[in-house]
Amino acid sequence: MSLSFIVFFIIAVIAVIYVLKGFKIVPQSETRVVERLGRYDRTLQSGINYLFPIIDQAREVVQRDEIKYADGSKSVIMRTTSRIDLREQVYDFDKQSVITKDNVTTTINALLYFQIVDPVKSVYEIDNLPNAIEKLTQTTLRNVIGELELDETLTSRDTINSKLRIVLDEATNKWGVKVNRVELQDITPPDSVRRAMEQQMQAERERRAKVLEARGQKEAMILQSEGEKESQINQAEAERQTQILKARGEADAKVLQANAEAEAIRKVAEAIAESKTDPATYMLLMKYVETLKEIGSGDQAKTVFLPFEASNLVGALGSLTELLPKKQ
Repeated sequence: MSLSFIVFFIIAVIAVIYVLKGFKIVPQSETRVVERLGRYDRTLQSGINYLFPIIDQAREVVQRDEIKYADGSKSVIMRTTSRIDLREQVYDFDKQSVITKDNVTTTINALLYFQIVDPVKSVYEIDNLPNAIEKLTQTTLRNVIGELELDETLTSRDTINSKLRIVLDEATNKWGVKVNRVELQDITPPDSVRRAMEQQMQAERERRAKVLEARGQKEAMILQSEGEKESQINQAEAERQTQILKARGEADAKVLQANAEAEAIRKVAEAIAESKTDPATYMLLMKYVETLKEIGSGDQAKTVFLPFEASNLVGALGSLTELLPKKQ
């Protein structure tokens, strides 16, 4: 084997290795920023790409990784890589202390959802993108919370999230990053403030309970009074109807009695007219009989004195009894 052949073989092997080393496979949703001789050349697409060794180099960027342990704790590490993830990413920032407008120190934990939309800007416009996003989020969170009081902070999470997203999205637009949303996980006020809030909530619940009880008693009294009113109205209406019916009954009875007396008088008058008896004598005899009845009905009346002329009147009375109407 000649020396020239060995040299040729070595050169061929080096050429093959050189060619094979230039092939790069980029996974889906990832990319690389390629520099040629230190200057930006192109952005790789997913799939098979070819980089000239030594001449082309993928620019390395800082990536933030979280390591979670079995006990629930976690640690954050920063490492360099040429991979740029284009998927939506989430950063779970550590709890930080912020001061509200009413000077209450509160601990807040935030989540940030963002996505790299321009890999070139994310590489060349900022040195350490994860660190910049974290610091920007912390400062923006302090500014937003500093404009709100504690009660507003606890009850206005959607407002805070919206303000944070708008501010962060505008600030990170230069870095080729799109902030999709910001979420506040925990808002923890100091223990003293939390105890005061619990007492306030308890007092508010007791007040509402008393108000509801008072309203219930008021409504019960109103319903009771309305029931009594309806009852009295119904009772008065029943009494009125009873009196009306009673009056109608008495009126009908009097009418019937008057009709009966009129009929009796008519018949007596007809009898007197037929017998040709003096009406004055008849009326006198009737009054005489009524007077004797009253005299004899007294409890103290033991002896009754009759006038001498009474025998004649009694005789006349006997003759007149035939004129009275007969009972059926």
